[in-house]
Amino acid sequence: MTTAELLGKDPGWIIALKALIVFVICVVATLMAVWTERRVLAKMQLRTGPNRVGKFGLLQSLSDGVKLALKEDIIPAAADKIVFIIAPIIATSMCFMAFAVIPMTGVVNLFGHKTALQLTDLPVGVLYVLAVTSIGVYGVVLAGWSSGSTYPLLGGLRSSAQVISYEVAMGLSLVAVFIYAGSMSTSKIVASQHENIWNVVVLFPSFIIYVISMVGETNRAPFDLAEAEGELVGGFHTEYSSLKFALFFLAEYVNIIAVSALATTLFLGGYHAPPGLGFTEQWLGGWFTFIWFLLKVNLFFFIFMWLRATLPRLRYDQFMKFGWKVLIPVSLIWILIVATLRVLQQEGASRSVVAAFAAGVVVIVMAISSLADRSKQKSREPLPQGEAPDFPVPSLPNVKSLKVSGGE
Repeated sequence: MTTAELLGKDPGWIIALKALIVFVICVVATLMAVWTERRVLAKMQLRTGPNRVGKFGLLQSLSDGVKLALKEDIIPAAADKIVFIIAPIIATSMCFMAFAVIPMTGVVNLFGHKTALQLTDLPVGVLYVLAVTSIGVYGVVLAGWSSGSTYPLLGGLRSSAQVISYEVAMGLSLVAVFIYAGSMSTSKIVASQHENIWNVVVLFPSFIIYVISMVGETNRAPFDLAEAEGELVGGFHTEYSSLKFALFFLAEYVNIIAVSALATTLFLGGYHAPPGLGFTEQWLGGWFTFIWFLLKVNLFFFIFMWLRATLPRLRYDQFMKFGWKVLIPVSLIWILIVATLRVLQQEGASRSVVAAFAAGVVVIVMAISSLADRSKQKSREPLPQGEAPDFPVPSLPNVKSLKVSGGE
């Protein structure tokens, strides 16, 4: 019995219970993620981190959440009150909806009912996730616009341009996964990796493009340009306080967990154990597969923390140029290569032909990269003495000599 058939037989109370379990997992994971990030960043930067509230500071995130909820709720006089209130609700709810099609476990027993920890299985499940996460940016844009302030508006505009740019690259990086798996269903993509090798090995360029795009789409460092403190005070949520600010904070971390869960599903075999450890999937009645899923998601979250601790924030024009002029063209070229290789395999081409085509692609890429490096080195070489640069330079304005009293 397939996962889709299994989920189609779930009664209503099982679906509601699984939705509650997913919601609780996301909220608790957010609290632990905030604490983990603060502790890990402190270790990387030779600091202590939270260590007072609870053992090892474990209750610090909970106390911060309670403090935000009890703070005074301020709405600016110039704000559009209805949109100002709705914006954080949109941003948060869309992040939770993305988990509807993410398979977190294999077949398990839930109160005597055989099911899987997945709410539904759509034939276009990955497209559903992309659509839902794209709608989340409306919350950011509306928050910036409805605040009635300049800096939040600029932050909202930055975030919308940023998400649009990197959503294109992210979608293109997933096309190769669809071609290789032959489906857009998340459960079928996971099953195809269980039968073969993980997509992170076969489609490594797609994996790298997706990881870069997911960091850019979630507005995280070094791509946190929508919240740049040095430029925009705090970005789109500058005018927010109390529970509404906490909702934006929750949305950011749930969105990080969502894109990490999608990366786990598409490239790291989903909830399945690594090769050679498949026997562990039967432990705890099948629930041990959820442990493997969490470990893979935490691996991606560690990448988010590592980037935040080590890389400075990019300039906005560099960030947009990298998305449109590097990631998108590379994604298109990679799609053509994967499609060609897939057609050769389906047409029954010998392995030598496929290997020769792949080797030819590698040689062409290496030649193009070497030519690009040479051109960069040539552009950086200093000009001979007395030779003017090949671009126009404006003449210096007339500078009149100043007489200083008491000087020569």
